Amino acid sequence: MVSAYTEYKIIAEQEQTKRREIEAWENETITKINAQRELLMAYLDRSFDERAENFRALFAVVDNAIASGNNDQLALTLNSITEIAKSSPFKDLANLASVRAALDDPDHEWTF
Repeated sequence: MVSAYTEYKIIAEQEQTKRREIEAWENETITKINAQRELLMAYLDRSFDERAENFRALFAVVDNAIASGNNDQLALTLNSITEIAKSSPFKDLANLASVRAALDDPDHEWTF
């Protein structure tokens, strides 16, 4: 009986240690997921802000081209708008390390 109780206590302690290890792993994993989430959200905020600014600038050029009757400039600018619209701001997310480095670099120029 004493032997069985001793064995039970050993196993109970081992299982409690395993539970603490699992909880620590869980907390660490959740922290990593939240950090990656914040990184992605910052990237998306910046990329979409810059993308919107690019569109605003290009549409201003379109307005000027229409006002001046410059069909060559109008065609070129509309082509640029179409090309930017076709590209996806999500394509660079495949390499999160480069995104993290770009976000950490205050001199990084975002191009789309």
